[in-house]
Amino acid sequence: MARITVDDLLAQWEEAYKKGLLTFWLLLLLHEQPRYAFELSAAVAQASNETISADDQSVYRALKRFEGMKIVSSYWEESPQGPPRKYYRLTDLGDELLRKFIQRNVLLFQDESVEKRVRAVLDGVA
Repeated sequence: MARITVDDLLAQWEEAYKKGLLTFWLLLLLHEQPRYAFELSAAVAQASNETISADDQSVYRALKRFEGMKIVSSYWEESPQGPPRKYYRLTDLGDELLRKFIQRNVLLFQDESVEKRVRAVLDGVA
């Protein structure tokens, strides 16, 4: 039987973690400006410092799900090159959802007690 390494475990953990983070990155990018689906894959990779990648199909599925949830809306706009493009934007509900997610899950890491614990792990302190 093959021995499981820390790198193997880390890859498995990150795969599950990154799937959940795709929603965060998509909503954050749509909060900044409306975008069409095709540009979102590259924008997610760039915004996340290449730590999150998503294929176009995953982005399209997520956007369709978000529209059904009423957190994203879409509209068509003429393109200077080629056919019209479908743009997506955050709705007021989506904006509120993103704001509350950031308050509950992102800003938590700025809390002094949490930051102290994280620093202790990185510094090798028990």
